[in-house]
Amino acid sequence: MSSFRRLALLLALGLPASHAVLAQSSSSNPPTQDPAQTVTPSKGQAQQPAAAQTPQQVSVQARIRARREQRRAAAIHDAYAHTYETYASMGYLRFTPGPSLQRTTLYAWDIGLTRYFNERLGVTVDGRGYYGTVYVGLNPSNITRPSISHYDGLIGPTYRFYLQPKYSVAGRVMAGYAQGNFSSDTNGFGAKTLGIYPDGSTFAASAAVIGEYNLTPSVSLRLAPEYYATGFGSTMQNSLGFTGGIVYRFGKQ
Repeated sequence: MSSFRRLALLLALGLPASHAVLAQSSSSNPPTQDPAQTVTPSKGQAQQPAAAQTPQQVSVQARIRARREQRRAAAIHDAYAHTYETYASMGYLRFTPGPSLQRTTLYAWDIGLTRYFNERLGVTVDGRGYYGTVYVGLNPSNITRPSISHYDGLIGPTYRFYLQPKYSVAGRVMAGYAQGNFSSDTNGFGAKTLGIYPDGSTFAASAAVIGEYNLTPSVSLRLAPEYYATGFGSTMQNSLGFTGGIVYRFGKQ
């Protein structure tokens, strides 16, 4: 009976002590967070630092584009800010030499000078000579292929409508005077006897598209397809051809 009492007394004293020990251990170990309740950043939140760098990247690209545009503008100015442009070319023209004759090929020299008022607009003075032979068929003179020529002087505006550092495209229209020499190789029979237009002077007009490729800011190669009109024999000769050669620019605006 006494042993039972002692056991009960020990239990009565040990229960409060065990509660105190458990309370102390729980306070020393913080509660762990449930993994299921862990908040993970959303996709937009994870990309927020990258989005913050985007304006800097855009700014860098804008500066690169601006520097490229400055270099391009400087190269265009170096090539096309010259006051004068002179050229020497060879030419080709399909020309009708008489009212009932077939077209013949004329070859030409062509020189000119353009005075530019800005990078795009200028006025061109042009001189050229055309040479060829004409097939006139059988006739009493026994001359079947006489030589002909005409010499022309023209003036008109030139406008560069597309500019790049290495090449340009321009349009040009000119009008002026043409002098025909069609009878010098007819042995006195005369051009009219052979069906060729008579010697004489008339108008000349030209419309061309000019492409130039720059070798240096001062030197370029030129090719100019051209429509060419003349009025020999009181009729209209509508001819197609081209000129091509070398261009030299000088003087600063």
